[in-house]
This record gives sequence, C-alpha cells and structure tokens, in this order.
Amino acid sequence: MYRIFLVEDDPIIAQTVQRHLESWGWQVKAAADFSNVMADFAAFDPQLVLLDIGLPFYNGFHWCGEIRKRSRVPVIFLSSASDNMNIVMAMHMGGDDFIPKPFDLAVLTAKVQALLRRTYEFSREQTELPLGGGALRLSDGVFVRGDARLELTRNEFRILEMLLENRGRIVSRDALMERLWSTDSFVDENTLSVNVNRLRKKLEEVGLFDAIRTRKGEGYLVESL
Repeated sequence: MYRIFLVEDDPIIAQTVQRHLESWGWQVKAAADFSNVMADFAAFDPQLVLLDIGLPFYNGFHWCGEIRKRSRVPVIFLSSASDNMNIVMAMHMGGDDFIPKPFDLAVLTAKVQALLRRTYEFSREQTELPLGGGALRLSDGVFVRGDARLELTRNEFRILEMLLENRGRIVSRDALMERLWSTDSFVDENTLSVNVNRLRKKLEEVGLFDAIRTRKGEGYLVESL
C-alpha cells in the first residue's frame, strides 16, 4: 500500500481527494499543520506528495524545496495558479508533475498511478541494487563488492533492500519494522537496532563505512551509490 501525503488547505478539496485515493487502496494523510508541514511529512514518510501552491504561512514552492533537501519522493503540484511561470517554477523547485485546478479525479488517479509505477514498480525488475561499487543481489540476498561476498541474514537483507529502494530518502524505524514483521519474525525496537548495527559492521568489512546513516528521531538513510 503506497503512502500519499496531501498538502491542500481547502478542506472540501482535501477531503474529496483523500476519500477518492483511499478508495483505490492507497494510504492518504492530509497535512494538519500548515506552519510545519515537514513534521507531518517526516512522521508519515510518504512515497508520493500532492502539493498545492497557495498555502497558509509558506507556499508550496517553499515546502517542495524543503522536501528536496531530504528526499527524492515524487511530488505532484495541484494548483489553480497554472500559468506557465508557475508550472516552470514548480518543475524548477523539484516537482515531477503539475495538475491544474479544477481537475478530474480520474486524471489525478491516472497521473498518480503512472508516477508511482515509474518511481517504484519498474525498479523491482532490477536484479541488483548498487551501493558503493558493490551490489545487493536480489536473487540470493548476498552483497558482493569486488572479490568480497557478504552473506546476509534475512532481516539484514530486507533492511538493506528497503534502504536501497528508498535511496536518498529517510526510512523510518516503523517502516522498517513493518517490512520485517511481514516476514513472520517478530521485530521490536531493540531487535531492529541490533540488526542495523550488524549490517553496518558487515558493510565495513568490505570497506563501506557510514553507508547507513542515522537520522535521530526519524530513521535511517543511504545516500551514496
């Protein structure tokens, strides 16, 4: 289930869009505090953002810039300010698409589906996920770098796989525990920390230091290729 973060200050539009997207099986959270959108963003850890331009306190261009400082999550602008200057500015600030208001919900759904597919589903066709001159082989869960070969446990593999799938984005501890929980093994906060530390030590054995970075209170991040 993909997570979609909706930043729209018109309550009628926000409610309509949220209900419609949820009917397609996506998890949708609408921003609650327009003075601190990034707090909701970090807590929800979305896989796509729908962002209005005209907002209280700071406009959508500001928040897109803040999002781009920490994440490459796809962003679709929704706005009635659909002149060429605003469309160009939206793309310049890091937006991936622009839908002018008023819009048809079917068009919105199609664009959301297409962007999610391009961003996430196509990547699943990969057989390897690169990292620091090495690669995580998805076929057998082994990390290889040069002549070195790291045998990973199932949990270590799933942690590294999720971090590499979300390269450049912070992955919350809750999201990682949800991924591990779905494999039928119980994972609590301490167990996750132990697994991440073991994974770090294994990566250090092949010369990859600080490959997994901690963002205190938020989660973990892999930045480099």
